[in-house]
Amino acid sequence: MSKNDKKGDEPRQIAVNRRARFDYFIEQTFEAGIVLEGWEVKAMRAGKANVAEAYVIIKNEEAWLLGAHIIPLGQASTHVRPDAIRTRKLLLQTRQIAELIGKVERAGYTIVPLDLHWTRGLAKVQIGLAKGKKQHDKRAADKDKDWKREQGRILRH
Repeated sequence: MSKNDKKGDEPRQIAVNRRARFDYFIEQTFEAGIVLEGWEVKAMRAGKANVAEAYVIIKNEEAWLLGAHIIPLGQASTHVRPDAIRTRKLLLQTRQIAELIGKVERAGYTIVPLDLHWTRGLAKVQIGLAKGKKQHDKRAADKDKDWKREQGRILRH
């Protein structure tokens, strides 16, 4: 490791939405900051987050994450009322939001969260501009995956 390489530069995963890449074609990805309360940061550090059923909407030219579960820790403060699935604001640049609005409204795209991770000590969410897969697309993807696995077995023997 050289002097300029820092240990904290690569993102550390908190939660991954595995279903997103199965259900959608991901066209483009964005990294957004997320507005959190103190108890949520502690819970995310403990790995108590889930974005499997979450989705992103754009309202009043702001991006919002809905349906993400952050389970409060047992030792949460008594004066805070934790809401595990509250709506959380995403922090994106204005031109990124404008691009997302254009694609969602005109081209029929959906915005899905792909993962939650830490980047340089900050909680980030990677969101993807996605088009839904049809049932036959999912079957084709499964066939391709099975064939790749079979090829690996054949090459090993």
